[in-house]
Amino acid sequence: MTAAENVCYTLINVPNDSEPPSEVSLKADLEKGEIKAKTEALKKVIIMILNGEKLPGLLMTIIRFVLPLQDHTIKKLLLVFWEIVPKTTPDGKLLQEMILVCDAYRKDLQHPNEFIRGSTLRFLCKLKESELLEPLMPAIRACLEHRHSYVRRNAVLAIYTIYRNFENLIPDAPELIHDFLVNEKDASCKRNAFMMLIHADQDRALDYLSTCIDQVHTFGDILQLVIVELIYKVCHANPSERARFIRCIYNLLQSSSPAVKYEAAGTLVTLSSAPTAIKAAAQCYIDLIIKESDNNVKLIVLDRLIELKEHPTHERVLQDLVMDILRVLSTPDLEVRKKTLQLALDLVSSRNVEELVIVLKKEVIKTNNVTEHEDTDKFRQLLVRTLHSCSVRFPDMAANVIPVLMEFLSDTNEAAAADVLEFVREAIQRFDNLRPLIIEKMLEVFHAIRTVKIYRGALWILGEYCSTKEDIQSVMTEVRRSLGEIPIVENEIKKEAGEGKPEEEVSAAPAAKLVTEMGTYVTQSALSSSRPSKKEEDRPPLRGFLMDGDFYVAASLATTLTKVALRYVTIVQDKKRQNSFVAESMLIMATILHLGKSSLPKKPITDDDVDRISLCLKVLSECSPLMNDIFNKECRKSLSHMLTVRLEEEKLSQKKESEKRNVLVQADDPISFMQLTAKNETSSKEDQFQLSLLAAMGTTLKKEANDPMASKLNKVTQLTGFSDPVYAEAYVHVNQYDIVLDVLVVNQTNDTLQNCTLELATLGDLKLVEKPSPLTLAPHDFANIKANVKVASTENGIIFGNIVYDVSGAASDRNCVVLSDIHIDIMDYIQPASCTDAEFRQMWAEFEWENKVTVNTNIADLNEYLHHILSSTNMKCLTPEKALSGFCGFMAANLYARSIFGEDALANVSIEKPIHLGPDAPVNGHIRIRAKSQGMALSLGDKINLSQKKTSI
Repeated sequence: MTAAENVCYTLINVPNDSEPPSEVSLKADLEKGEIKAKTEALKKVIIMILNGEKLPGLLMTIIRFVLPLQDHTIKKLLLVFWEIVPKTTPDGKLLQEMILVCDAYRKDLQHPNEFIRGSTLRFLCKLKESELLEPLMPAIRACLEHRHSYVRRNAVLAIYTIYRNFENLIPDAPELIHDFLVNEKDASCKRNAFMMLIHADQDRALDYLSTCIDQVHTFGDILQLVIVELIYKVCHANPSERARFIRCIYNLLQSSSPAVKYEAAGTLVTLSSAPTAIKAAAQCYIDLIIKESDNNVKLIVLDRLIELKEHPTHERVLQDLVMDILRVLSTPDLEVRKKTLQLALDLVSSRNVEELVIVLKKEVIKTNNVTEHEDTDKFRQLLVRTLHSCSVRFPDMAANVIPVLMEFLSDTNEAAAADVLEFVREAIQRFDNLRPLIIEKMLEVFHAIRTVKIYRGALWILGEYCSTKEDIQSVMTEVRRSLGEIPIVENEIKKEAGEGKPEEEVSAAPAAKLVTEMGTYVTQSALSSSRPSKKEEDRPPLRGFLMDGDFYVAASLATTLTKVALRYVTIVQDKKRQNSFVAESMLIMATILHLGKSSLPKKPITDDDVDRISLCLKVLSECSPLMNDIFNKECRKSLSHMLTVRLEEEKLSQKKESEKRNVLVQADDPISFMQLTAKNETSSKEDQFQLSLLAAMGTTLKKEANDPMASKLNKVTQLTGFSDPVYAEAYVHVNQYDIVLDVLVVNQTNDTLQNCTLELATLGDLKLVEKPSPLTLAPHDFANIKANVKVASTENGIIFGNIVYDVSGAASDRNCVVLSDIHIDIMDYIQPASCTDAEFRQMWAEFEWENKVTVNTNIADLNEYLHHILSSTNMKCLTPEKALSGFCGFMAANLYARSIFGEDALANVSIEKPIHLGPDAPVNGHIRIRAKSQGMALSLGDKINLSQKKTSI
């Protein structure tokens, strides 16, 4: 029996390199050795018996020479020895020698040392022979009155297990324990006694609880936990008892123990759905999250709050607690903050949105004052996104949020600034009344923007939405201020040539105030003075980007200038002013082109950017109505269309979520009357204690078990052939982080197979937890062996091995049967997930492992192929359905999935339909997979390769 098959009480470390000693040498050590030698010999005997050796000759030696010893280590080892040694003859009768052992343990139960008494009582819980226990019953009963609590609490456990296994030995156990419980003062003893009454005689337990129900809050936490369990079980089995105990659960919410509060809150929610009960439980959960320091506890309790929110009737109660939930943001852990913000956003309503926004604004401002840290940046991003979502859902809030967020456009953290920019773009398009405010704030912070990507976005917004003469002139002023003196090339050459003399002067003085082209003062210390740093410091932002060779911003600037110039021409009637503004715009574009072609920038301008700027120059020189429409109307239409589509998608996903959560009752559903329901039918809800126990043991009940396709037989792998002397097959059960192999071994010969051992090895990130114990198989007998394999990461793994055995009575060497390989599928660990486009692009750039898979399929339809890949890889398509609809002979889609280990997998599908080969021609193209680890990228590629072709059923 392995630990996976049976309840395991003790784990014993077995050194693999030691040679098994002979029985003669062990006998000598046990008879004549010192205490140390006897201890070592006893350990070796225990290990040999665990490995399947019988050693019947040593039994009397141990009884004569080891059992009388008073050494505590030997006594402890003897308890393990008597637990595992065979105590019966082959025909099932008790060995005669066991009478002597029984007498020795009767003496130990009366020993003056409480440790020996207590550990002996613990050992008796594991005995399965009633003949051994019967003579010990008076001594066990006497231990209930011992002065030491260690002995008393183990005596209760011993009585409980004996009563459960052999009720006839102590039929009055519940009465005995009830009397003991009434008079007992020690918390651990009361807890064990009460737990026994719950499982052995629930009515007595309830009688005791009703006598002391008002004192429950004064009990120790271990006893309170058992009381919560009893109340849950009683009310689950008999709902009419709820009113009797609900007050007690309310009192336990005020317990000093976090564990009791957590269990009491969970029980209260299952017993009552009244708003006061839900509010009390939610408040208790929130207090736990704030007071507990362990992040894992915070996350678990947050999950409970999220579960509460899923219930439609509970959601309204939780909406009143949003401000309390936001107190959790004081936790520094990013994952906790992320879940909290998501929960708050799900609960936000018109009643609490104003308060929520005020708190979030304060949090955003706080992140400004914190020393820069990676998590601070990410938290700021989360806050910005949450405020964005609030403003989109409640437009009245946008006016309060925008001024605060606009300050972050000058932030050094590009990701947070990009989120702000995206929000501003959506707000300025949706809320016409806020446009003047946004333009004003944008012009205020424009000169402070330090990252090129944000600069480009800000330019686009200003170019697209500046519609008054004053705003357009302000944009031009800001552009000139950011570009510096023009023409750029001549100015830069002059600075290069004329910098020698001023530089020397600067180095002579301790500090000098210099005036830049923008008219601002710059102080430069002589100690840190050097030519490049001064040149960098003097350079305005836009010129700095251009000198670094980033001419994509120049293309964006050209588009912006074209839009505002065309708009300026329509607003201002004065021809002279019109020409002056257009000429200035064209001069800026021409000087940038000149700079790009010169050798001054670090990188020359690209042909694409030259084409774009040249096109803008041509448009301004001609000023045709068609181009005016394209630049000033079509661009905005495209943005509007994109935002509308995105909003529709969000609404659709929210609708799906709400449909999932709404409890639909059909008109012809049977009505359940609680009073008329049979006792075995009352468990409409699952027993939470039973479910959590099953989850901990890795045997969660699957609701799909009724489906014949979900049968265990589908997961059975044949390991040997039918003609092999030993037939073996394995059921592979994947349970998140570990795999349990349940191997059936059948002896197909007429011989007894001794030391039949399943030897396994693994390939990939798999690790065998324990070595299965050897078995002895009678002719045509069979047995089940279980082996546990731990999984460390997401990649395909292989388990291989063999079965070795000895044939009883044969002189030949050990026989060996090689097993077929068991392939562990990566799909068991991959789950569909979603992320934003920005996150996808960022991960795509960061991940270093790429696997390019060529499409080789017999599917002729693009959409059908995409859905086939999605179903066979468990990935989610991030590209919206509208973008994939229609037919153009080409399709590109982004896919994303996440493993249970938190690893991300990205894929980009680029496929086309070769129309020239006819309508039935199969799809061709490539799928590029990117992941952080090589194993994930390769395994996912292999999976796609194997499942590309659609098999005809």
